[in-house]
Amino acid sequence: MASSPIITDMKVIPVAGYDSMLMTLSGAHAPYFTRNLVVLQDSAGHQGIGEIHGGDYICESLNAVKPLVVGREIGQYRHVLQMIHRMAKTGENDNGEGIQKLDISKLKYVVKSEWAIECAMLDLLGQFLKVPMAELLGEGIQRQKVEMLGYLFYVSDKSKYTGEIRYLDESDSPDPWFRMRREEILTPERIAEEAQCLHEKYGFRNFKLKGGVLEGEKEMESLRQVKKLFPDARVNIDPNGAWSLDEAIELSKDMHDVITYMEDPCGPEAGFSGREIMREFKNATQFRVATNMIATNWRQFYHTVSLNACDIILADPHFWGFDGTIRMAQLLDSWGLTWGVHSNNHFDITLAAFAQVGCAAPGNPTPLDTHWVWQDGQNLLKDTPRIQNGYLSLPSKPGLGVTLDMDKVRRANALYNRLPTHERNDATAMQCLIPNWKYDHKKPALVR
Repeated sequence: MASSPIITDMKVIPVAGYDSMLMTLSGAHAPYFTRNLVVLQDSAGHQGIGEIHGGDYICESLNAVKPLVVGREIGQYRHVLQMIHRMAKTGENDNGEGIQKLDISKLKYVVKSEWAIECAMLDLLGQFLKVPMAELLGEGIQRQKVEMLGYLFYVSDKSKYTGEIRYLDESDSPDPWFRMRREEILTPERIAEEAQCLHEKYGFRNFKLKGGVLEGEKEMESLRQVKKLFPDARVNIDPNGAWSLDEAIELSKDMHDVITYMEDPCGPEAGFSGREIMREFKNATQFRVATNMIATNWRQFYHTVSLNACDIILADPHFWGFDGTIRMAQLLDSWGLTWGVHSNNHFDITLAAFAQVGCAAPGNPTPLDTHWVWQDGQNLLKDTPRIQNGYLSLPSKPGLGVTLDMDKVRRANALYNRLPTHERNDATAMQCLIPNWKYDHKKPALVR
């Protein structure tokens, strides 16, 4: 007799949602984003769910391991992950660098598809034991809610896009944030308005600006405007390594009263790795530094901490797994460093997962990233967690604590099936703004 329920079915469902014309070093977000869902059923009648990055590569990887999952006890989730890891092969174009230079096409090699399976199995196990998933991670629940930050983006004029699938127009929405997130936001004053709008809707007290878009000094002025509006806020910037070491030092020299920490201000150059260059930046500026680029696996993390190149590791559970991200949080807390979570475009299933890891992480996490505010309203759950007063609360129900809305999932899958491509490519929309635009990891997107 099984000691825990048996997994009787595994479905992999690719889905898509709508996005704004958000600007990053990689270009402009397309009108849509893709994700992959894992939906497990067990012999006790429970459903477990997980969400991971989109694209055919990850979808195919998940489908390939179904025989390793179906028929297993949910209590064997670690053994299932072991089997998946043993059969995993390095992708043909995976050079092992990770995303030091933020090549979006390499992101699928940093993300591990099996973490969606881990999430779904932990969801089932929590339901079986009648405890939240957070209770099964690390040393269990550390807090009942975790602070989130307002993720600020520059947004370009969506009317310039010429593709078949259009960006959403929410100009008639009664919600001020829903209206604003589809409008052009390219000046310091507009970024400050964006921060105010996010604060009014979600209560955010801390903010991060996605940089690597305009000239560095213009981005610094945006931060000054936000800090002027919210003098007590922790204000940070992430240019994804777009600046040279010298430029990063020059831009940040008078910003200690504005910026709390710098996330990946510079990257590889002159034959030195991003880890070595970040250490030089820290030496020169005495800023605390965060990353989700130079430490995306345990081997990279070893070199990062050996060089004392980083103070804050943003350990996204989709990079590290749920067990891995909490192990990272425990280690960082023991060493006097700081844990946080990086975000990509996601649905509310990932928001629920962030609540679980955020409430299980020991110590004093930095406020967690989330893109969800840009997707708010496109929920795939019947009981989407809410961000209130800047905090995300742990769901009260066991497991992941949420319930999938299959009608909405079917509609999101139908959108996915209409798309011309399932892979992320920020250059396509960008070329509608600047003809023949090409990605350059040392040139901000609108600086050509």
